Order: sequence, then structure tokens, then C-alpha cells
Amino acid sequence: MKAAYIDARETLSIRETPVPQPGEGEVRIRVDFVGICGSDLHYFSEGANGAFVVREPLIPGHELSGRVDLDPSGELAPGTPVTVHPARFGTPIEGAEDQPHLWPGGSYLGSASTWPHTQGALAEQLVVARDMVRVLPPTLPVRRAALAEPLAVALHGIAKTGGVAGKRVLVTGAGPIGLLAIAALVAAGAAEVHATDVLPGPLHRARELGAVRVFDVTSEDVPASSYDIVMECSGVAASVSVAFRAARPAGVVVQVGMVPDEPRPVNLAPFISKELRVFGTFRFHDEIDEAVRLLDAHPEIEAVITHEFPADRIEDAFAAAKDSASSGKVVVAVWPEGHSPES
Repeated sequence: MKAAYIDARETLSIRETPVPQPGEGEVRIRVDFVGICGSDLHYFSEGANGAFVVREPLIPGHELSGRVDLDPSGELAPGTPVTVHPARFGTPIEGAEDQPHLWPGGSYLGSASTWPHTQGALAEQLVVARDMVRVLPPTLPVRRAALAEPLAVALHGIAKTGGVAGKRVLVTGAGPIGLLAIAALVAAGAAEVHATDVLPGPLHRARELGAVRVFDVTSEDVPASSYDIVMECSGVAASVSVAFRAARPAGVVVQVGMVPDEPRPVNLAPFISKELRVFGTFRFHDEIDEAVRLLDAHPEIEAVITHEFPADRIEDAFAAAKDSASSGKVVVAVWPEGHSPES
């Protein structure tokens, strides 16, 4: 089978690799679509995602959809459309028994955080544990289902708020996660959703997904103390300060965007004086099931996908995903059966 490998910084190749064989309790998936995530971009552009350095050829990708190719148990018929929860959870720890996504020793598809690395989904076929597989409703297209994993990240952040119905919410950062958060907030009954960014393209897409007001923070001030909830989806230090300033007294700020593991300047004065409740989020637990239901019920969320590239043009896909001015979510259509890179 063909797979895309990141060998080092800005070094990516498509090559043949053995077809993986499922063992007991495993299922082989024929991958149809893979979304490009920020971590994939870091691995390609920098050869590392934070502290996780590519030390052996890495197949990226953890946002995927496809069809069952082989289930040795016979439970899932070949061709069954599916998506995949990309995590294998580690060892339970006291105080987080019901939060397996925080347990140490787990793994995530397409990640250099483990050794050997956990290979990802940008390949024709992928073997995963049966409990990672989520069967799609018959009315949910496989392409749209590739958004299930990033939407689950947004839903996990929303769950931290304690409820958004009837609330005034600001989303800082209108990249793919921010856009999915906007769509999910609207679906969950938020009274009003606003959004910020530094580029007109993401702000336009935020309006299309349901934000009733947007702010270009390079030239506009966000109203202070105006929002019940702020979801910070950019991971930029300046936006964290904006989030603290924008939240009302006793409001909630949820940090969804990943930040570098290093000191960054953030203004904590509003956090203290307004007694804000601030939550961090890391990946998700089981929100992918709700993400599947939401994608099925709201076809308009597929508008988050702005670009689709064939796998033969994988480097073009990475370039488009890096250009946040013009792209939302970029997906790769993995090679259909009988296709070869030369054809």
C-alpha cells in the first residue's frame, strides 16, 4: 500500500509499505479522507511538534474517515463507513479516573510523542483497535465525517463551560477549531456568538458558520467585560489576554488552542479582579460520538472544509493548510483502489 511519510523537517515522501494485518480485537480501515491538523503542520514544517521530535519516518494524520476493509471478528462488514477515535488511553491516575484522555502512557495516531512513533492515517489502510471505531449514520457522508475529531476537540471545550444555552460567547481565533467551535456553539443554543482573528478570510468564514459579529483585532478593540464565556482557540498569548479582558466578572474562559511549552507574556490582572473561572482542555474523552451526531444533523458544518487535495499532491495540501488567510480545514482524499501516483 502507499503511505505518506515525514522523514524530517520539510521532507515528505510517498512510498510503498506493507499492508498492516489486524489481530484479535482490531479492524483494518480503508482510509478515504484525512484532515491536516496543526500538529501535522508542525511535524512537516519543523520536524517536531513542541517537544515531540520526528526520530523515525512518521505517517501523519489523526483526523480520518473511511470504510471497514477487514474485521476478523465479522462484526463489521466490509465497506461499513466509519471514523476513528485516534487515542489509546494509558494508565489510570488518582483524581482523574473518569478522564482517560489525561492518563499517562497513552498514544495518539500520527504522533511522535511515543517510541516507536504511533503511525497515522495518511495511508491507504490503517489498523486500529475495535473500540476506536465509530460507525457512521447512513445519512452522514464520509467526507464530512473527517471533521469528527477536530469537532470533538471543540465540543470538549464547550463541555468545560457548564452550558452555553442562552449565553453570549466570544471565540478568539477563527482557524478550523475556532470555526467548528462557532458552529457547535450555535447548534447548542448560544444566544450570540462573536469571533476574533487577524485576517479577513477566517473572519468571513466565521460569519458563514454563525458568528453574528467579528473583530479584526489588528484594528478593532473587543468590548471589555462583555461575554459570559470566551473560548480561546488561537493559542496566541495576546489572544489569551484579550480573552481575560473580554470575559465578564465571574465569567468563564476556556483555553482550547495549544500554546508553546515556554513562558509567554499574559496579562493576569483581569483574571484576578473579575474572579474568572479558567479551564484548560487537552484533546477530548468521548465527545467524538456527539461530534458524529452533530455532523449528521448539521450538513452546513462541512463548509469548514475549504480545500480538498488528492494524496498525490500532499505537499500542496500542507502548503494550503499553512496559509490560514485562504484556508479553513484542508482534507486529503486518500488514493482510491487501483490508483497509483504515476497514473
